[in-house]
Amino acid sequence: MATEVEGFDLIPSDKNLVGAAVELVPLDDREYKLKALVQTVRDQYDFIIIDCPPSLDLLTLNALASSDSVLVPIQCEYLALEGVSELLDTLQRLRLEINPSLEIEGILLTMYDDRTILSKQVAADLRGYFGPQVFESIIPRNVRLAEAPSHGKPVIFYDIHSKGAESYIQLSKEVISNAQKRIGQGPECVDSGAGAEVQPTESPSTAAAAAGSSSGATSNVGSGGSGETSSH
Repeated sequence: MATEVEGFDLIPSDKNLVGAAVELVPLDDREYKLKALVQTVRDQYDFIIIDCPPSLDLLTLNALASSDSVLVPIQCEYLALEGVSELLDTLQRLRLEINPSLEIEGILLTMYDDRTILSKQVAADLRGYFGPQVFESIIPRNVRLAEAPSHGKPVIFYDIHSKGAESYIQLSKEVISNAQKRIGQGPECVDSGAGAEVQPTESPSTAAAAAGSSSGATSNVGSGGSGETSSH
């Protein structure tokens, strides 16, 4: 459906998707149903973003099979650290079996609180382990981000000058810049690491506890040959 933002269309989720996950099980090529639909509209958009649930079910597999790249949001908490390694190992297996061209768009630090030592330590551990694959942009804990959905507005319309809105604008610029560099249209600068393969050899933090679910993936599809950047 069209929105008040020109050029931005939105398809909301629906509770019937729970049933779809079950109905897909007996179908042939069940992992590629969404990909076939995305291909019909791919050339109409610069970016197509699909938000995935934090579980590897058939809906998530369909999203990852349809995508060029995956953006990995991770909470700045220790329980999420080992979850990142588990997720990236899973993506490696998906490349072998379902989508060989799937790449890592980047790892995004979310719910960051610069007043706590924990957030700073988690951020430092992730940057030390994954290097340039961690986005420079960081999404902070911000009350405006929490309030915006209750008013039925994106944070950009609710309070564009809030810290949360500014962080998402910066992230958007970073993703677009990475896409332009991949197709040779952007300014030359230090490689951000977006799109490169990750082959973790050990946990990003020896202090991390068991894997948490807060490192859910957002898969991405760029259309019109713009590279792997939008999230499915």
